[in-house]
Amino acid sequence: MIDLNSPNSILHARRSLITRGVTLSASAMLLLAGKDALAQGMKADTSKDVGILNVALGLEHEAINAYQLGAGSGLLQKPVLDVAVQFQGHHKTHRDALVATIRKLGGTPVAEKSLDEYAKALNAAALKSQDDVLDLAARLELGATNAYLSVIPAMADRELAKVAARLAADETMHFTVLTSALGRALPPGALSFGA
Repeated sequence: MIDLNSPNSILHARRSLITRGVTLSASAMLLLAGKDALAQGMKADTSKDVGILNVALGLEHEAINAYQLGAGSGLLQKPVLDVAVQFQGHHKTHRDALVATIRKLGGTPVAEKSLDEYAKALNAAALKSQDDVLDLAARLELGATNAYLSVIPAMADRELAKVAARLAADETMHFTVLTSALGRALPPGALSFGA
């Protein structure tokens, strides 16, 4: 079983991002959204932005590798394997956007660890069935959903909020599909994400 409070846990990192009330500057969010022209001339504390974006990038690296571990485990059957690979592709797109934004801000993107390091951090040895893999992925996606939703209220610019909402929507979709594949009920009440 994964220790969700372990400093090595992806959920711990995502919760830490949420509880610290981390927000990006407007220029960083514009760069992340691909709006380079709008970001030019805006003053921002780029070191803070780079740090925040690198935390998110580290989490995306971990998500990519979690899906790689699941796909390579031999535990996932078609069509579940196909969906896992598709979700991994979504996380690669998130990673690429974060890397580009960090570089545009003059920062150095955090390096990806080895697959073995992620396997240890995620306790991949405990994954014994398809449901184990899906359960891990669902918990990681729920953490991602809540992390991205947590930054939206701090954004005054609608375009910036839209970028964070689109990322949260991807993560929510992943969580919903994985929860359904596990045969679990979706959250019973409205407004169940982001709290």
